[in-house]
Amino acid sequence: MFANPAAASWYHSNQYDAKSACEHCGGVIRHERWCITCDVEVQYAYMVVLEPEKLTLVDRLTLHALGVAWEKNGCTGNCQAS
Repeated sequence: MFANPAAASWYHSNQYDAKSACEHCGGVIRHERWCITCDVEVQYAYMVVLEPEKLTLVDRLTLHALGVAWEKNGCTGNCQAS
């Protein structure tokens, strides 16, 4: 596989693999800038999707002005869009 034995030993001693990748951004050595583990704005976005009541007043008013109803999904199980 490798013509250079040093390259082969480096390849086999590499401690990084797909299993060590971040589950959010896929980063192995470092996270992407937009990763939930690094970016507080992305953390906020995840939080308000899971817990809509934590939406800030400014964001709630902005969404309301755009005609968006940001609320907890009342659908459990097999729901059909209307």
